[in-house]
Amino acid sequence: MMTEPAAPEKAAAPARNNRDQIYILANDRVLDQAIALLNSIRLYDTETPVVLIPYNEKYKEAAAVLGDRFGVTLFPNLTILEWLDATIEETFGADFFARPQQFRKQAAWFGEGDRFLYIDTDIVVFEPIIAVLNDLNTHDFICYDYQHRGGIQNVFSRAILNAPGFNKSTLAEIFNCGFWGSKRGLISESDLHQIFADCAAHPEYFDFSQKTSDQPIINYLVLKQIPNRFNLVNRPGGAPGNWAGSKFQRRGWRLFDSRARQHLKYLHWAGFRLQPGCPYWELWQHYRYLNEPKPPPSRLSFRLPWPS
Repeated sequence: MMTEPAAPEKAAAPARNNRDQIYILANDRVLDQAIALLNSIRLYDTETPVVLIPYNEKYKEAAAVLGDRFGVTLFPNLTILEWLDATIEETFGADFFARPQQFRKQAAWFGEGDRFLYIDTDIVVFEPIIAVLNDLNTHDFICYDYQHRGGIQNVFSRAILNAPGFNKSTLAEIFNCGFWGSKRGLISESDLHQIFADCAAHPEYFDFSQKTSDQPIINYLVLKQIPNRFNLVNRPGGAPGNWAGSKFQRRGWRLFDSRARQHLKYLHWAGFRLQPGCPYWELWQHYRYLNEPKPPPSRLSFRLPWPS
C-alpha cells in the first residue's frame, strides 16, 4: 500500500530584520492562489508580516480571508496605487498594456517595510523565504531566477542596446518580476515618472509581442536605476531552478533540482494557468488545501486568475 510522502517539518521562523515585509499583489479572483502561497509561507515562517497590495477594487473577500487566516494586512497607502494607475494611463495611454494593474506592485517602494520581498501569487515556497533578504545587507536589489538564460524576448528588443547605460552585459541581468526584493525609498515617485516617460518615448526598446505588461518596464527601471543588484542564482556553488516548466524531482512536498543538487527555494508557475493538467498540479493542490479538507472532485471549484 502506497502512502503519501510526509510533509517537511515546520521550520523555526528565520532571524530577520523587524522591518522586513512580504508583499503580494492579489484580488478576489486569485484568492485560491494566494491561499496556497500563504499556506506555504506560514508553514515555515509565522512571524514575517505579509501585506496585500490590491490588484483592483475587487479585493475585499481576499483581504478578509487572508487577514483572518494568515494575518495579512492591507497595504496602508492606497493613494499611491491611484497615482500609479493614473500615471501609467497618462503616460502610455489606456490601452497600451494588457494588464496595467500589474504596475501596482511598484507600491512596494512606498510601503512600511524597510526591506521587502515581492512574491507573485502563482508561487509556493519551500523554506523560510524571507531569508533571501539577507543579501540586501550587501546589495540594494535581489532577484532569484534564470530568466536571463532565455534571452531578451518578452522583455527587450535589440534596440535596447541604443539606450544609454545598456550593453550586452546589462542584458545578461534580465530578471523575472514575480520574485524580487529591495529597500523602501530606493525608488521615488519622481524616478518612476521619469522612467515611465522614457519608456513611453522609446517603445522600440521593448518586446510586448506576447502581451507582457510590467516586466519590460520594471527591468528597464532596475537595470538603469539600481547598479548594486544581485541575482541569487549567481551565488558560489550555484542555485536550483524555480520555474514550473522545468523537470524536478519530488521529495515529499518539496522539489529537488538534480542538476544543482539542491532543494528548490520556491516554484513559480510563470506562463502557466494554474489548473488541472498544469505542471506540478498535485503539489499546488497540496498547499492550497494544506490546513483544510480537500473537496471531492465533483465539488472542487477553482477561480481562474486574470488572463496570462
